Amino acid sequence: MQHAEISADGLRVFFDALYQAYGPQHWWPIQDERNPRFEILIGAVLTQHTAWTNVEIAIGALREAGPLTAEAMLAHDDLAGLIRRAGPHRVKAERLRALCRWFVARGEFEAIEALDTATLCRELRGLHGIGPETADVIALYAFDRPRFIADAYAFRIFERYGWSGGSRRYERLREAVEASADRHADPVFYDELHALIVAHAKQRCHKRQPDCAHCALAEVCAYASAAIAAE
Repeated sequence: MQHAEISADGLRVFFDALYQAYGPQHWWPIQDERNPRFEILIGAVLTQHTAWTNVEIAIGALREAGPLTAEAMLAHDDLAGLIRRAGPHRVKAERLRALCRWFVARGEFEAIEALDTATLCRELRGLHGIGPETADVIALYAFDRPRFIADAYAFRIFERYGWSGGSRRYERLREAVEASADRHADPVFYDELHALIVAHAKQRCHKRQPDCAHCALAEVCAYASAAIAAE
C-alpha cells in the first residue's frame, strides 16, 4: 500500500468525518469535580494497558479512601491495594508515587504550568514508568498543551488510512501530525482528535474484522476502499 503525506487539509477532512460520525467526546472523563486535573494525572498512569472501566473502579476506591491529592496518595499505606483493579497494581503504585513526588517537588499545578511544553514532557518521561504516550496525555489533558497522542489506535487507523507505514515510532508519528496540522490546531483540537480516534477504533476500525462497510472514512480510506471492493 502506498503511504501519503499527512496534510493540514487532509487532517481536517479526517477529523470532520469522525466528528460528524461520533460527535463531541467530552474527554477527559472524570469523577471528582473538586480535583479534576489531578484525577487526570492519576488516570493517565492507571490506564496503561488496562481497560478504562477498571480505571474508574480504581479511582473510585482512591476517592473513598481520601481526597484525590498528591499528599493523600503518598500517605496511603496500601496504595497498591486500592488500585488493585487497574492491572499490575504494585508496579502502578510505584509509578504513581514517583509522579506524586515530582508533582509536589515541582510546586504543583501553578508552578508546573510555567514550564514550556518540551521541558514538561521531558521531565514527565524521566519519571519511573512514564513513557512518551503517558507524558503527552498528561501534557494535553492536564496542562492544555497541543500534543498528538500517537497511541496504538492512531497507528492502526493511520496505517489503514494510508498515512503511516513501516516501523511504529511514536515520536515520528506525533511530530508528523503536529507539523502537518494547521496553525489553528489547539489543545481542544488534539483533545477531540485523540478521543475520536479511540471511539472509531472501538466502534468501527477494530484490530480484527474492521467494519469497513459502515466506516465514516470509507470513501477516503485506502484499506476500507480495498476491503469493500473485494466483497
